[in-house]
Amino acid sequence: MIVVRDVAASSRFYAEILGAESAHGGEEYEQLASGGELVLQLHHVKVDHHHGPLANEDAPLGNGALLWFEVSDFNAAAERAKSIGAAIERDIHVNPNAKQQEIWLRDPDGYLVVLAGPSPYRPRA
Repeated sequence: MIVVRDVAASSRFYAEILGAESAHGGEEYEQLASGGELVLQLHHVKVDHHHGPLANEDAPLGNGALLWFEVSDFNAAAERAKSIGAAIERDIHVNPNAKQQEIWLRDPDGYLVVLAGPSPYRPRA
């Protein structure tokens, strides 16, 4: 779960780049799913619900956090990110350690998002 300033805008951003869909919807809280699996929750910074505030709304969001998503179709995910005008921090490259393709970008709140292709070190069934 990440705290965001505009749940709807963040939902659209992540749904597009991840090829995910809304599994909850709302202005205060959202769940995004892919293939029936929960992949990300979004919570508005100013809404404290039953638990109290989750972040200081005056502090910058995303500082020091990387959201890392391994995607099965890397080229399609990278193209979706570029097509919506996502702010690219590091364009498509091969991570020399993981031996996987990556693209690094910023979400609407400044979180650093890494889309990574499958790694030979973690084969999927």
